Amino acid sequence: MDEDGELPVVEGEVTDEAFDAALQEADEAFGEEGAGEENGEETFAEDEVAPEEEALEEAPAEDEVPADEEPEEDPLAEPLPEEEAEPLPEDNGEDIAPEASPEEEIESMDEDEEPDGLEEVSEHLKDAVEGSLRLKRYLSLDEEDENGQPKKKRKLATAPEQLEAKKLLAKWGIPGEAVCLYILEQLPMEELQAMIASPQKPNVYNQWRTVAEMVGKFVLEQKERKLPGGGALDHVSAFRSRWKLGIDADKKLRALNHKDLRYVIDNYDAAGFEPEDFATRLDDIISEASGFEPEDSDVTENAIPTRPGAHAMSRFGRLELIDPLSDAAVFGDANLTFCLKFAAHRKALGHVGRVIATTFEDLETLRARYKEIDDSIATLEDLHCEVYHGVDCTRIALNPQFEGLESSLGAVYYNFPHSGAVQGFFDGHPIVNWRHENLMRLFFRALRSFMKPGGIVKVASNMGATGVRYSYVIGSAIENEFVHTETMMFIDWHLHKYGRSYGDKRDVYKRPDAKNNQSYNAQRAEADMVYCFRYHPTGDKLGPQNIRLPPRLSTIMACADGPFKHMVGMSPAKKNLAKQLHKRFVTEISGVHVG
Repeated sequence: MDEDGELPVVEGEVTDEAFDAALQEADEAFGEEGAGEENGEETFAEDEVAPEEEALEEAPAEDEVPADEEPEEDPLAEPLPEEEAEPLPEDNGEDIAPEASPEEEIESMDEDEEPDGLEEVSEHLKDAVEGSLRLKRYLSLDEEDENGQPKKKRKLATAPEQLEAKKLLAKWGIPGEAVCLYILEQLPMEELQAMIASPQKPNVYNQWRTVAEMVGKFVLEQKERKLPGGGALDHVSAFRSRWKLGIDADKKLRALNHKDLRYVIDNYDAAGFEPEDFATRLDDIISEASGFEPEDSDVTENAIPTRPGAHAMSRFGRLELIDPLSDAAVFGDANLTFCLKFAAHRKALGHVGRVIATTFEDLETLRARYKEIDDSIATLEDLHCEVYHGVDCTRIALNPQFEGLESSLGAVYYNFPHSGAVQGFFDGHPIVNWRHENLMRLFFRALRSFMKPGGIVKVASNMGATGVRYSYVIGSAIENEFVHTETMMFIDWHLHKYGRSYGDKRDVYKRPDAKNNQSYNAQRAEADMVYCFRYHPTGDKLGPQNIRLPPRLSTIMACADGPFKHMVGMSPAKKNLAKQLHKRFVTEISGVHVG
């Protein structure tokens, strides 16, 4: 602290160490007595059950965006002391004007002014990166100049959605909850009105989770009811879910052989039909399938035409029998062990399409974490792979290494994506969870310009993940015209036995066993899934990518959870920590690695 009791604010790009240092100084500002917490994470007695997937999902394998997944043991961080929380002052001695909703602030930006960086992108690739740049621009609204004043003036207004959100909070008995207001004000008006009319409400008195976490979980569960579940689904079940077909359709589809089922799934289209006519349309397409004969029987997908359809199509996915001529890309493979497995698989099958292996980290960072990384890169190059470092999968349209690769990828893989943990917060907390949702939304939007029609995308994730939830994966894919074809168990996948890593600095001292993954125990293996999609563009122009807007700096300062839990009022320590967290968000969305 300085002489006036103010904590120093670190200028420039924030690093994970800078944020940890700010948190440490905040801890020291409140003494050294423990309060039943360590590094901001709640602890539980041995006989107690931690909430939702054993309290906190540990870092899955390879990360694409900043790789810290779970708050780590920090030898410098001291437990925060137990203090009685005081309510935040309503005005803090300043005049507070009503803020605009996030959507209004986005709309208030000059429509003729492109986000910074967009002018450098080719016209046909602007759609692939516009959402990422728009998100960075929104975060810049809270940046301050050298005098501590906002660089850009916020619009002061109140949107109808914000008013409805406040009504809903009052109905639930939690008026004035700033983080909860941030969650609700981004919802469409129809969803807000449906919640106001509904007798259901979140359990805001949960002993394990904060009010903001419970409200966020409640809102998310309402949306997930419209999607298929996160567990295993074969091709028939995924097809029925897509078209909302009943159990009678299930019986008909499972009775088809491989040739007929593949024809039905590829050609059925009930768009423009009334729901009551879906069954009739299905009968018509089944009749067409029985008389269809493939032109080229040597194509892999036309093999074993008379075998049971559902079983045969599932085997194709598990054995990874992909287009031998198309290029394939792997994103976020920190130690490159999946790429080694995949490249060897393609070579054994005689594929001629190239493999592009990418890591989010730069080579220097990888060498510090994985002593074998140079040997792995040499092996991949012997297998004629291209290895790129420092690749942000949400911004590949800005990456010169991907120049000229438009519409060339026939297969893409992204295993256990994660946006990195923020010390003191659970992955599902709304202050940090928006990063995980946007990771998937921006990833699938970025892929559209580089995928071949009919190309496949596979994203492995844990069905109980609280960071990148299964609904983020499936929902983001559907928004961008990637059809959900199947969800298979990760352990059933032919490529699952590779040396998974945490994808962050823990890999220096916590090395998984590359042979059988015995030491990777961050998640339950039976809950790991592979979500499979096929790119099916309609030719229609999509609107701007929907993004989950980040919390304002004022919302972060009003948060009383995680590392802010024991900070009283609007103290200098809390302000400094909030600013450091906001700077980290800006750094991450700029594609800079933190952690």
